[in-house]
Amino acid sequence: MNYPALIEAQSLVLAGDIAGAEHALANLAETEGDKALVAALDEFPAKDLLAIIREYDASKESLVNLLVTPEQFAQAVVLERRYGDQTHEQLRGMINSVIFRDGADPAEFLYEIAEVDGGYDALVDYLLDRTQMVEHFYRYATFDLYEYGDESKTRAIDDDLLNLTRDTESLASPLDMANLEDHDWMQVTYILRYELPEIFREVLMKLRARYKAYQASLAQDELEGEGVAEEEEEERPKNNDDGDDKDDDEESAL
Repeated sequence: MNYPALIEAQSLVLAGDIAGAEHALANLAETEGDKALVAALDEFPAKDLLAIIREYDASKESLVNLLVTPEQFAQAVVLERRYGDQTHEQLRGMINSVIFRDGADPAEFLYEIAEVDGGYDALVDYLLDRTQMVEHFYRYATFDLYEYGDESKTRAIDDDLLNLTRDTESLASPLDMANLEDHDWMQVTYILRYELPEIFREVLMKLRARYKAYQASLAQDELEGEGVAEEEEEERPKNNDDGDDKDDDEESAL
């Protein structure tokens, strides 16, 4: 790395001083300009860039988050899985803080994420907790699960009900984007659905597969739970008829 600030920042990340590492990079921008920082980040390891970006703080402005390019960000975001965050809260917060920054084109960031190996899985993780609503939005252009019929039907996820290869233009008409500008998962879903339809199809298929696997796991757990209950019932001591007769004989003798 040609920039001493990068070496310092990498050392600070290794030491666990994320704030210090971000400060070192910010100093580079202050002394040599924003373009110098953007160029320097091309040489910065993606894992270390991720360590800085994922520690976003909505209460303060992060120069790294403001200047990281879509390509640089995509290389970093796909490594988030290494942290093993099952809730994916950090992933969502990190993505939101970067792609919805002032002046950014969220679609460009989402496209670059999908282009990187593991990018589709990152987008699936981002939307995983909203699978049912993403599916419903695909069908009906609304996130309201109670619209368009019986809830049990609209909440169901069945690959046979939809043909993902059909022309996107033949599907539900786009909504007014102003109603969905939440700088969060709804806006991301809208952008994928109408601006990046090919990426959206792949993400939706993966979401369906994950959801079905989740349902199968729940069903298996339920079956195992019923099996344990039956075994406990079989092992439970039963009434001893011989013992009752013995008690009756003893009472007669008395």
